[in-house]
Formats: sequence, structure tokens, C-alpha cells
Amino acid sequence: MSLSSHLTELKKKHEHLSMVVEDAQRSPSTDRLEIASMKKQKLKLKEEIERLTAS
Repeated sequence: MSLSSHLTELKKKHEHLSMVVEDAQRSPSTDRLEIASMKKQKLKLKEEIERLTAS
């Protein structure tokens, strides 16, 4: 997998996770720990994207 395709996949995953987090935050039945976990995953993806972009 090339670097650009890997970055594209990471960005897609980050965007999807953003939408999932937003939906979860609007739902009163969603567990706050689950939302926090998704936010951490989102942050890790963002950090990985930034690390690869800076290289």
C-alpha cells in the first residue's frame, strides 16, 4: 500500500468516526465511556495522519 492510499484510508476512518461520535453524542442512551473511547481512537488516527504527513 502506498503512503498516499494509506493516508486516504486513515482520513476516511477519521471522518467516519467523527460522524459516529456526533451521532452518539446526540443519542441520550449512548454510554459516555463509549464516546470517550471513540474520541481517543479518532485522536490516534489524527496523530497518525499528522505524523505521516510531516514525514
